[in-house]
Amino acid sequence: MSTPSTSAPTRIERILAFMLIGVFAISIVALFTVLIATWAGAVDFGGSLWPVVAMTPYFGLPISFLLLFALLIIATVRRARAARRDDGV
Repeated sequence: MSTPSTSAPTRIERILAFMLIGVFAISIVALFTVLIATWAGAVDFGGSLWPVVAMTPYFGLPISFLLLFALLIIATVRRARAARRDDGV
């Protein structure tokens, strides 16, 4: 009976995963910050840092989706290569 071989994630997969988590978390925090600031009555977002905070979710969430998609493709290719290699032995 053979034991299933599990391959550890590569360095690139770990980097993509941490980038995904970081960009997504920053975007969600910025989104809630803008929502709370709007609710609290801060209607003038023309100040120093507010435009950056307000635009972060617009760019961060699609970037995190693309990072997730890239991570999914890389992991799928790695697992397919490992399965092909194990079947050939």
